[in-house]
Amino acid sequence: MSTSALPPPTFCLVDHAAGQHVVVPQDGTPLTVGRGANAGLKIAKPTVSTQHAVLIVCEGQLRVRDLNSTNGTFVNGVQVAAEVALESGDLVQFAEEVFQVGQSETRYAPVTMPVSSVESAQAAIQFNKLIDDCAVVPFFQPIVEFETQAVIGYEVLARSRLAGLTTPDAMFKTASRFRMETELSRLFRREGLRISSQLPRSEMMAIYLNTHPAELNDLDELRRSLVELRAQSPRTFIVLEIHEAAVTDTGSAQSLREFLRELNMGLAYDDFGSGQARLHELVEATPDILKFDLSLIREIHSASQRKQNMLEQLVRITLDLGVIPLAEGVESLPDHEVCRAMGFRLGQGFYYGKPGQAQTFQPIMGDTQKF
Repeated sequence: MSTSALPPPTFCLVDHAAGQHVVVPQDGTPLTVGRGANAGLKIAKPTVSTQHAVLIVCEGQLRVRDLNSTNGTFVNGVQVAAEVALESGDLVQFAEEVFQVGQSETRYAPVTMPVSSVESAQAAIQFNKLIDDCAVVPFFQPIVEFETQAVIGYEVLARSRLAGLTTPDAMFKTASRFRMETELSRLFRREGLRISSQLPRSEMMAIYLNTHPAELNDLDELRRSLVELRAQSPRTFIVLEIHEAAVTDTGSAQSLREFLRELNMGLAYDDFGSGQARLHELVEATPDILKFDLSLIREIHSASQRKQNMLEQLVRITLDLGVIPLAEGVESLPDHEVCRAMGFRLGQGFYYGKPGQAQTFQPIMGDTQKF
């Protein structure tokens, strides 16, 4: 009794979005990928080159070669410089179009791959574009003085127009996969400071720039980035925001504050009271500004007297330390009035203005802008 050898596995590319798969010729015939009419795998997208890449099976192994495409070919999020071998399960991207390599014992056998892997690959492509093209879109939210409601600064809040990366949360979640939170945070600051020149503001106004907690693990690198910011904009008064929960080493925080003073920059602790209010760190490593979290401020006018008394005591302690208290999340006139009576000096929130792009703000009449 004789047995016949099993045929070699058939390689295919799976397009999960369209629910289709394309079989790669097993006889060594190249499969051209592109948007041209003669492409074996035609992708009618403007980001895909006419002749983008080629796939070929050689000695039982599937390989992909980029054909000097405009927007690149990627394997598992890494750009192909020349030619690389592919394995079942690999994610192949032609510009922004994502496929997954599969194997099937018969020509038309369906291939099922986890959608989460495809989404990860798409996120990798988008994130590379975000960093390489500086594709963040800075938004700015006014910071006002309570007594006059005049704008005295803006906080930079980054967005993007890339699919899946439109919000800071989505961008940082993706950055964490590649351990690039620090690089993303620096990009936010650079672009925010650059675009801030288009804002209607006087020379006395401040630009508030955020940090990521990971940056505090390498203060030398953070200092270098701050020196670059000062060289980028010598005259702008910059306030660096640090999340209050990240201030665990008071010695390092105090050293950073002194360094900021040398650069004529201020220091703000952000989201104070969102978790455990760290009064010890506030005393030992005193910032210039303390931003009270919106969880303490929102609807404060209707909060219990006990909560109002607690917040007022915190504001008094802040003022006694020589720190400027700022109320975040002020969204109504009643909240504004209560915070003003408690002694807050600065405010931020929808009541004063929603985040917007630089060109959306009105020109300043005189030295300050009022709502």
